[in-house]
Amino acid sequence: MKFTYEKEYDNVFDELIDRGYYEQATNEEELKKLLKEESVKFYCGFDATADSLTVGHLIQIMVMMRMQNYGHKPVALLGGGTTLIGDPSGRSDMRKVMTEEMIDHNAECFYNQFQRFLDFSEGGATMLNNKDWLLDLNFVEFLRDVGSEFLVNEMIKKDAYKNRMAAGGLTFFEFSYMLLQSYDFLKMYREDGVRLEMGGSDQWSNIIGGVDLIKKHEDGQAYGMTFSLLTTADGVKMGKSQKGAVWLDEKKTSPYEMYQYMRNVDDRDVEKFLLQLTFLPTDECRKLGSAKDAAEINKAKEILAYEVVKLVHGEEKADEAIAAAKALFTGKGDESAMPTTQIAKSDLPKGLLILMTETGLTKSNGEARRIIKQGGVSINDEKVADPSIEVTEDLFEDGRIIIKKGKKNFHKVELV
Repeated sequence: MKFTYEKEYDNVFDELIDRGYYEQATNEEELKKLLKEESVKFYCGFDATADSLTVGHLIQIMVMMRMQNYGHKPVALLGGGTTLIGDPSGRSDMRKVMTEEMIDHNAECFYNQFQRFLDFSEGGATMLNNKDWLLDLNFVEFLRDVGSEFLVNEMIKKDAYKNRMAAGGLTFFEFSYMLLQSYDFLKMYREDGVRLEMGGSDQWSNIIGGVDLIKKHEDGQAYGMTFSLLTTADGVKMGKSQKGAVWLDEKKTSPYEMYQYMRNVDDRDVEKFLLQLTFLPTDECRKLGSAKDAAEINKAKEILAYEVVKLVHGEEKADEAIAAAKALFTGKGDESAMPTTQIAKSDLPKGLLILMTETGLTKSNGEARRIIKQGGVSINDEKVADPSIEVTEDLFEDGRIIIKKGKKNFHKVELV
């Protein structure tokens, strides 16, 4: 696709700062001047740890889209090689070791999803996979040429390693990750003309490793920039719901579920998310985000949710999601976009508590019991007073029931 929006700034660097993405960069003033005067080839890396990107990846995606709109050339680097190890940054435990076949499948899924966001036509974005050069490396030669440039006593001071060591230990397997990511940058600098690596704030140490490696091996000038991770006002990484991750694949998280997730964000996050996850003008985002009246705040949340779903799934799916949300509040309209679970009659759980937990409406049976006792649950618009209610065929109308938790969370269960 070809995505453009009206530029508000002379330099994408200023836009990244003003909209709250930017955290730090190497040679900041020099990089700002470069981005204003030249078309810069840059890359962001994505380890293929799942078969879909998540809402948490939207920060990287939005930054890449904005950079491309100012004439810069994105490289989306799939970590087909590095995912075999797993980045220890930000983790207290070792990542699950994945097979090469699983990683290849996930990388293909990522590639397909990126088509929605970046322009891959001739002269536009490109996609590379580091398995193409990492899997054939000679171990001894790599240690001699790359490993010799890294001091262990300096590496273990980095947060990415220090935190893992404090939590119980760090394998040499994971310890090599920084070397491989640094080598990625060196390789793409040499062969693809990539001069800038961008990533989340937890990638700073790895990015610096690549910048320094290029300086030592090529006597070249490369740059690194990090942006803030997508977190809520409570400091929690965004992209998790009661059912788990909020995926960009509609088969894993429906457009309606994504709409509801964004619609239910904390009031304190509205302005930040409008600025970072939409292409609405900056002034409009700030105006919407500064609302004090409850009705105005809710309207701003609806706009945020609509814009995010439109970005990820397209305008038609966004229209369907908002129509479904309104239908649930008015009791009219199409239910097709509502989150749905199909259950065979023989598999019906004995109790409503179990059903609510299995469908993701609650995290546990205890939470379901508490909400029912508080009067927060209804089935087909009938308030449920007894937590021990059994789920039988008699509850189902035309083969389905709609469970409502609170004012905003709905789930349809269909008998099959």
